[in-house]
Amino acid sequence: MDNRTQFYKKLKKKLKKDTSFPTKYLFKFIVPSETDKIDQIEDLFNHQGAVITKKTSKTGKFTSVSIYIIMKKADHIILKYQEAEKIEGIISL
Repeated sequence: MDNRTQFYKKLKKKLKKDTSFPTKYLFKFIVPSETDKIDQIEDLFNHQGAVITKKTSKTGKFTSVSIYIIMKKADHIILKYQEAEKIEGIISL
């Protein structure tokens, strides 16, 4: 089992133990400050009632993207992280 699979397995277990669903969940990502990358993150959560805030780093090289959204299941949270992983240069917090 690879590290990503183990990570998501542990995350799912923790979410099921500590969270009652549906819940308002905070996703945080850091990406290079490129419009297309920021747009890709926004598109993952678009039309789902998400509140998205962005903050550019002091140097302007990176942008922090925070997304508050109501999630119905732990599996849906993990799926969003897995979709976000496909964006080049993204860091999930």
